[in-house]
Amino acid sequence: MTQVTQRDLMPGVRLTAVQTHKFKSNQLSVTLLAPLAAETASANALLPYVLRRGTRAHPDLESLSAALDELYGGSIEPAVRKKGEAQCLGFVASFLDDAYAPEGAGILEGAARLLGDLLLRPVTEDGGFRKEYVEGERSNLVDRIQAQVNEKRSYSLLRLTQEMCAGEPYGVDRLGDEESAAAVTAEGLWARYQTLLAQAPVELYYCGSADADRVAAALTAALDSLPRAEELDEPDHGVQDNATQDQPRLVTEAMDVTQGKLALGFRTGGACVWEDDYPALLVFNALYGGTPTSKLFLNVREKLSLCYFASSSLEKFKGIMVVSSGIEFRNYEKAKAEILAQLDNCRAGAFEDWELEGARRAVVSALRSTMDAQGRLEDYWLGQAVAGLAEPPQDLVDRVEAVTRAQVTAVAQKMELDTIYFLKGKED
Repeated sequence: MTQVTQRDLMPGVRLTAVQTHKFKSNQLSVTLLAPLAAETASANALLPYVLRRGTRAHPDLESLSAALDELYGGSIEPAVRKKGEAQCLGFVASFLDDAYAPEGAGILEGAARLLGDLLLRPVTEDGGFRKEYVEGERSNLVDRIQAQVNEKRSYSLLRLTQEMCAGEPYGVDRLGDEESAAAVTAEGLWARYQTLLAQAPVELYYCGSADADRVAAALTAALDSLPRAEELDEPDHGVQDNATQDQPRLVTEAMDVTQGKLALGFRTGGACVWEDDYPALLVFNALYGGTPTSKLFLNVREKLSLCYFASSSLEKFKGIMVVSSGIEFRNYEKAKAEILAQLDNCRAGAFEDWELEGARRAVVSALRSTMDAQGRLEDYWLGQAVAGLAEPPQDLVDRVEAVTRAQVTAVAQKMELDTIYFLKGKED
């Protein structure tokens, strides 16, 4: 039996507690929500990594590791995520459930205390962050941003998003950009930290066997010194319903690559996580390109051999669907035409009952597997918190089960091609 409880612990601080005996470990996370913006994205992304370097009581990684060992080998890792136009930064902790610990161990309280210390009581020097820690983690962040180009599939989707959503907050990467990251100073980061502590909404999450009252008490005590401003800086969510131009934009880049990357960005006509047709959107995406039995996989890849891979995915908070494919440079026109032809098939209802049911089963299976994986469950509930929703996975499963062929066709007809990104070889 799983019980989900949501409550406010203090102004702008909300707890989602999932009480279950399904897992031997607990998951605990603290996440600050900030509006995604080019000016602050890199500093925000850097902050959890600097905070994770040490607290007043445990001023270095060795001391922190010893503290985690005392929690029977627990872990606390920095996390920087992007949910629509919200940048989510904080920590995700995993530790032994008290039900499997020696009597009276109280691991939950110890983990909550350490999490609170990491967020609120960092090691300092001269009234700010230790410069050595900021410089080291800043260099690591710059390296991570630079390394994005090395994985060409994800890089092509990053570039598609930047071009498609230029001028929109969603066009900003979760890590920010290299120039901004390199310019972050210890003083500037400390100022940003103070602003976030006071103004950012905070989402807390717990999954384990402890009851919600005990979890709330432990986290309230751990965060008792969290400053709160009268007005919080809530992230907004802008959904652009339709393509921004009459004709799709084409962005072409050349690199020293042997395989082309073709990425297409679609506006969903307003279909997103807040709308009634969201379950139909999930089934449509699975039918079109989200599974190994999808239209894109079976036709563009398997039947016609026009690409090495082809798949579609959704940004449910932004009303965007993207198609990612790897192709021979010479197959650009053919692959693009067939990708769009398969979308037309979905719009026309030209798919078999087994295809529709296979897509539905894939969505249902993914949602049910979310309930069996702590990391995915934490990410699901963070997304719900960002969206201001409280629907559990099982309720969404029930809505997916009720999706009809007509609803899938209707949501397919709302798709509008906005931007095409093609990464080709330098000699092509």
